[in-house]
Amino acid sequence: MSRLDEITSELDPPFAVVDLDAFDHNAADLVRRAAGRPIRVATKSVRCRELLGRALRTPGFAGLMSYSLAEALWLHREGLSDDVLVAYPTVDRGALRELAADPAAAGAITLVVDSPEHLDFIDAAVGSTRPDIRLCLEVDASWRPLPGLHIGTRRSPVHTADQAAQAARHIVRRKGFQLVGVMVYEGQIAGVGDAPAGQPLRGAAVRWFQRRSAAELAERRSAVVRAVRASAPLEFVNGGGTGSLERTSAEPAVTEVAAGSGLIGPTLFDAYRSFQPRPAVQYALPVVHRPAPRIATLFGGGYPASGPPGADRIPVPSRPRGLKLTSAEGAGEVQTPVVGSAADRLRLGDRVWFRHAKAGELAERFTHYHLVDGQDLTAAPTYRGEGKSFG
Repeated sequence: MSRLDEITSELDPPFAVVDLDAFDHNAADLVRRAAGRPIRVATKSVRCRELLGRALRTPGFAGLMSYSLAEALWLHREGLSDDVLVAYPTVDRGALRELAADPAAAGAITLVVDSPEHLDFIDAAVGSTRPDIRLCLEVDASWRPLPGLHIGTRRSPVHTADQAAQAARHIVRRKGFQLVGVMVYEGQIAGVGDAPAGQPLRGAAVRWFQRRSAAELAERRSAVVRAVRASAPLEFVNGGGTGSLERTSAEPAVTEVAAGSGLIGPTLFDAYRSFQPRPAVQYALPVVHRPAPRIATLFGGGYPASGPPGADRIPVPSRPRGLKLTSAEGAGEVQTPVVGSAADRLRLGDRVWFRHAKAGELAERFTHYHLVDGQDLTAAPTYRGEGKSFG
C-alpha cells in the first residue's frame, strides 16, 4: 500500500489530495529559480485559499495574480493579500462598482488594461466620483520574426515601445486612473515545454525559437519599460511564468515574476529540461468493474484540461504503475477504463491515482482538497467548495 493510500484509507474516492511536502519543495524551488525576484502567485493555478496562503507565507513570494476582479475582491476581503493584480481585463460592471465603492480595495487591487476602450468602459460603469483605479498596462510578448508570423499568445494590441508610450500617455491624462505597472507575459516561453516526451525534433525546434524569442523580448521589454516610465513612475514590472523564471528574472527591467503551476506540478510541466516540479496534487478513482483480464474500469474521472484537444490535455494514471487509458474511451464522464498488467492486481474498491494535465482546473472538480502533512490529514475547501465561481 502506498503512503497516500495508507493515510487516506478512510476516505471514499473520488477525492483529491495535496502532498504538502511536495508543495513546499516546489515553492522553494521556484524561489531558487527566481534568484531574488519576488514571485506573484498566479491564483488560477491553485484555486484554494489555504494553499494560496501557504505560498504567500513562503519567503520569496509576494502578492497575488488573480484571473477576475470578483476573485480579487473576495481574496482581498478575506484578508489574503493587499496586493492583487487582476491579470485579465474586466468588463464585470458589478465588480467594478464594488471596487469603486471600497477605498481599501481600490488601493490594493490593480486592473490590467491595454486600450482606451477599457478606460471608457470603467468610467461608464462607475462614474467619475470614486477613488483612483490602479492600472497595469499589458504589452503583447509574442515573437514576430517575420511580417504576418506570430508566435505566442495574442494578449494585447500593444506590442512596441512606441505603442506602449502612447498608451501610457493616454492613461496618465485620464482623471480617475493611476498607472502603476506593466505586465508582459511570454507564454511562448513560460508555457511551452522544451523537452516533449518522444519528440526530440519538436523539442529542438521549441528550444531554438525560445532562445530567439527571449533575446528579442528582453530588448523590447526594456525599451517598453523605459518608454512607459517616461510618463509614470511604475511600482512594478511583471513578467514570466513557471516555465521561464530563470530567463525572466535575469532581465534588469523586470521587478517581479509570476508563477502558480510550478507549485502543483501537473503533467504539462513534465516537458521541461531545466526544472522538474514534484507532483503535489493527485486524485484517486475507485475500481468498480473488472470486465476482462488486464482491464479495470474506474468510476468517473472525465477531467480533461482546457486548451487545444490532444493527448497532453488528458489526465494520466500515476499509480499503480503500468496503467494507461484506452484510446476508445479515454477519461470518461462516468467511467474510465485503464489497461495494463497492473490492472490484474486491482480489486473492486481499490484506488487508481491520477495526475491532471493543468494545475488549477482540478479544483473545479472537487469541493475540498485533502492535505497530507507527514502522517496528518486535513481538508481545505477549494474555490468550488466555498461556492465561488470566477470563470
